[in-house]
Amino acid sequence: MDPIAFQLFGIPVMWYGVIITIGVLVGFVVLYYNSKRSRGVVSFDDVTDAFLYAFPLALVGARVYYVIFELDQYDTFMEMLDFRSGGLAIHGGILGAALGIFIYKKVKKKSLTEILDMVDAAAPAMILAQAIGRWGNFMNQEAHGGPVSEEFISRFPAFIQEGMLIQGTYYHPTFLYESVWNVLCFIALMILLGKKRKHDHGIVLYAYLILYSIGRFFIEGMRTDSLMFLGMRQAQLISVASIIFGVIMIYITRNKAANLPD
Repeated sequence: MDPIAFQLFGIPVMWYGVIITIGVLVGFVVLYYNSKRSRGVVSFDDVTDAFLYAFPLALVGARVYYVIFELDQYDTFMEMLDFRSGGLAIHGGILGAALGIFIYKKVKKKSLTEILDMVDAAAPAMILAQAIGRWGNFMNQEAHGGPVSEEFISRFPAFIQEGMLIQGTYYHPTFLYESVWNVLCFIALMILLGKKRKHDHGIVLYAYLILYSIGRFFIEGMRTDSLMFLGMRQAQLISVASIIFGVIMIYITRNKAANLPD
């Protein structure tokens, strides 16, 4: 499996970066569609502005988060900066994006409900981008699970079998499991967004936290490269916290909406 997509002026361009870029572009198309079907509630110009605040900090957050938990892998500061060959943590990306949105809210003087409606429109786009981005892990032969038998891996397409054959051993294609789960979450979130009621600000965001975290919790338990915290898989800890938070916020949001006039 060659992680290099092509050479540009003698500089190798990695599949990891290409696939993440594709994911972002596809997400932007979904975001455009969602803003148009919001009937004026969400402006595509506004979400584009917010994206310019959120995306750079999401990349920084994803890299910093990963490096913090994997410091022993790096000998120099320049190695820490180079994420072309992998090493981005989605939870760090979410934290970075949240910081970017917070800055955007302050600078543009947006209300909380406006921000929540924008993020509701963005949540399906984000999880679809994540589904696509996982294939960058495939090209790097990372984010896989433990060893499996040849009989087990033979149930998958030939190119998956080839990619999961690493140094003579087959591994669980956990990147694929998460990608498929994220596509299912995308479909569910798009349906929920279409049924969103007037005062349900943030409802799709909270559903995203719940649905993504359910899948991530179980898939993370299969991986061999989990980031650890106090001997526990930190992604599983965050998943549990996200599920609890999402459930509480949906309850609060629905309760509040029930007491407001249509």
